[in-house]
Order: sequence, then C-alpha cells, then structure tokens
Amino acid sequence: MAVVIGVPASAEGETRSPVVGDVVKKLAALGASVLVEKGATDAAFATAESLGEVTWAGSTAEVLAAADVIWTINGLDPAAEAHLRPGQVLMGLLHPYAGAEHASRLADAGVTAFAMELLPRISRAQSMDILSSQGAASGYQCVLIAAARAPKFFPMLTYAAGTIRPSRVLVIGAGVAGLQAIATAKRLGAMVEGYDVRPETREQVESLGAKFVDTGVSAAGEGGYARELTDDERARQAAALAKAVANSDVVITTAAVPGRKAPRIVTREMVDAMRPGSVVVDMAAETGGNVEGTVAGKEMAVGPARVVGPVNLPGRMPVHTSEMFAKNLFNFTAPMIVDGALAIDWSDEVIAGTALTHAGRVVHGGVRKALGLAEDAIPTSPTNEGEDAR
Repeated sequence: MAVVIGVPASAEGETRSPVVGDVVKKLAALGASVLVEKGATDAAFATAESLGEVTWAGSTAEVLAAADVIWTINGLDPAAEAHLRPGQVLMGLLHPYAGAEHASRLADAGVTAFAMELLPRISRAQSMDILSSQGAASGYQCVLIAAARAPKFFPMLTYAAGTIRPSRVLVIGAGVAGLQAIATAKRLGAMVEGYDVRPETREQVESLGAKFVDTGVSAAGEGGYARELTDDERARQAAALAKAVANSDVVITTAAVPGRKAPRIVTREMVDAMRPGSVVVDMAAETGGNVEGTVAGKEMAVGPARVVGPVNLPGRMPVHTSEMFAKNLFNFTAPMIVDGALAIDWSDEVIAGTALTHAGRVVHGGVRKALGLAEDAIPTSPTNEGEDAR
C-alpha cells in the first residue's frame, strides 16, 4: 500500500506550507500520495492548481486518520496530537526542547517524531536543513525591517548639493541568518561589520565584504554552533562590542544556542550609547532576545533607539520559504520511501540523529539530558532497524 503524506492546517497566523507543487510531483514519482487539509496551503499561495494531484480532506482529524507520515511547519497542537496513533511518523519543526511534557506526550502516543531542529549538521544533511533555509530568509527580512525604519539611506547617495554617507550596519552572529543579513545589507550599499564568537567565521564575514569585529573572545562549540559563554567571557565580549554598537546606525542580532534561551549580548547601556534614530532588529526575540529591551512581536523605544522584536520572519515571504521548507522535508523523507512504502533505515546517522521519539520513548540523548528525562528506562537508539515504520 502506497505511503500517504498528510498535511494538516498549521496554527493560526502561520503562512507557510510544508508542501508545494514540485514536491507533490516528486513524491508521486516515489509512489507516495499526498493528503492536504482544505485551506492549509492558502496563505502560502499554493493553490489547488499549483499543487496538482493531491487529495483534499475536510479537517485535521481526517488527515491524521489517513496519513502514514505527517508533514507540519511547527508541530501540532495538543488537541490534534490526541488523534495521533502508534506507528505514525511526524516530522517538521517540533520544538523538541519545549518541555518534558511535550516530548513525553509524543512518546506516549507511540509516534515516530523527527524534529528537524535535531538534524545532524553534516555535509550530507545540508539539503535537508530547514533551520538554515528558514534562517536565510530571516536574515534577509531583518535587513529589510531595519532599512524600512532607519532614518537614513543605507547606500551612499550623491546628489546636486553633495554626498550622503552610507549607514553603518553591525550584524551580530555569523551563522546562515547572519551571513544573509550581511550580504543583504551590503547589497543595499551599507557599510557593514560582522561579529561572531566563533573565530572561524571571520573569513566568511570578510568574503562578503564586511569588516570582522574581533573582541578576543572565542566560543567555538560542537556541531557548528556556538557554546554558551562564561560570565567573564561575556564581560570581555560586552566591553569590546560596546564601541561597535555605539558607532552603528543599525544593529541586527541573530545569535542563538539550540535548546536554550537566546544569549543576552547587547545591554541597555549599549543601546543608550547609540545615536538618536538608531534601529536594532533582534532576530532572537522569540527565544528571549539578544538585546535588553526586546519584546517579541513589538517595536519598542529603548533610549535613543527603536528595538524591533520580529516573530516568524520566514512567514513574511511564504512562497519561497514554503518551497525551501518542502524541499528540505522531501530530501529527508525520500530515502525512507522504498517502492512506494515506508521503510526507515535506523542505521542512517541522519535519520537516527533527527529522531525525537520512537516506539513509545524519547530517543534523542541531547533532548533527554536537556529535559531531565531518565536514561535508564529509555534506549539510546531506535530498536526496530529495518522494519516497516507503519
């Protein structure tokens, strides 16, 4: 029996779709069918005509009752999770560190849940990396938000009476989002500086034409992420960053540590030292913010500056972010579909490393540790290697 990929409606306010027409065609070529809840793709402008050969369902419950694999943007709400059945596969951005209750609820449902936030950061998995694809969109959007609010031109402008100097933009964090922010600010003509606690990012920052701010603090961590700084390192970092912040017309922060509250990098004192009319855009607003004074979803007057805490940045451009998201999910799912049926190969480090729950247990060691879940009663890896996941 052909595997059914189900797409329920996302939470209110979410504009992205986890499936697009090109991906529907690719799934059909593998022998899979797609079941979509009516209205689930409307906000992403993915029409019935553009999606092609899909089956439509009237409710989330109908999708969950028929689907073998569920594709979702940001997981399901508790009411929808109550309709999950043992053996189903759930995948998307599932917020694995949200709390022990959430992870345990998925485990108790008997669901095999793949949280794409847990995807191993190795070369082979790059085409599946939802955090990177959506992060690129977030970095791009942060610059547009800043440029729209800045009281100055970003580029140098020559006019009949003289020349306007370009704005100075500081981007803190040089991951995918930060690098995209740097590139976008440069394209708009600003003078750009970039900073990251990982010294190996200097070459990437400079390759985009920006100047690297060297604070003398290194926090290179595992898996391509930064580690948390010690109190002493934060103090040294703050002292060196204060001057760069004060000299900037725009500051964009993109720093995050997976599974933890966003690190506080820019203090109120730093913001107070900025010039009147300065703009700060805090991409980490949803996880607590990198900037003192950030309020998620709000634009606040903080001293002489405006501090913007945008949420769901990828949702501001759902056509392209849906396309990226869907292709990432397809690339992750495709190896599991063999002759139209679902067969999960647990020996694949990408698949095993992304699994949050399986066979009634939370199977990701990092999540178990972060949430304080017991080790003894939970196996360290899934145990049905080679079985049909249904």
